[in-house]
Amino acid sequence: MPQMGLEALDVSMIPDAGVFPPPTRYWCDPAPMRLMYEVGAVAAGFVAVAVLSACGGDDGGDDAKAASSPSAESSAPVAEPEPTVEEPEFPDTPEGGIDKMAAEKGWVVDGLYPAASDFVRDICDSLPVSAVDGASRPQWLAESGNMDDDGKAVLQAGIPKLCPKWTPVLKQAVSGTYDRWFGNGTYVVSNNPADAEGEDEETMPPGTYRAKGRMEDCYWERTSKSGEPLDNNFATSAREITVTIRASDGQFTSEQCAVWKPVK
Repeated sequence: MPQMGLEALDVSMIPDAGVFPPPTRYWCDPAPMRLMYEVGAVAAGFVAVAVLSACGGDDGGDDAKAASSPSAESSAPVAEPEPTVEEPEFPDTPEGGIDKMAAEKGWVVDGLYPAASDFVRDICDSLPVSAVDGASRPQWLAESGNMDDDGKAVLQAGIPKLCPKWTPVLKQAVSGTYDRWFGNGTYVVSNNPADAEGEDEETMPPGTYRAKGRMEDCYWERTSKSGEPLDNNFATSAREITVTIRASDGQFTSEQCAVWKPVK
């Protein structure tokens, strides 16, 4: 039989190949096919099996590869839905309005307070009794640190809503035009607060001051800039004391007296 050099071979043409499956065309390397003609019919069957295994035939090999490989759809990353951010809800109350405004403006208050409205409510409750500490109410509000950072904005938004009667005090504290009161201690006589040295030292503007109330063992003293006594008094029992502090004075000292308030 002449050797076939074609890559396509019809196995039905091989003599005595009854053991072969129904005729099928195979496309593969012609070298193994030529080997089938050089061996006997029985051996040719084994060679055919080897050829079929090597070539793969038309038994759906491509479909199996496609099934075994991940599809483009399955390998593509699945986009996760973005988490839903719930907007905080504020009650329709004055407090809720303050908290909503603080959230929108990004105002931050002292961490001791759960919300901005709690801070405002505490200031409203403190203003009636703040004067007992030897300071006027606007002075206490301005110098206590409550108006630092966002405190001023929160109080300007909150005091008119929660305690409107203290709105004038708030305006004085914001403007800086308020009376300063003085309790026990030694003060540097000056109109410029910057003249105070150290955190424990305060200034006291020159002027006339009066202390009222029941005072026992009250002592006050004016001294020069060099520390020499200029005027003093020790009152074992008094109801009212008035003192004039001059611009040339150096210090003023008060012990166990009532609060000194400017005389207008």
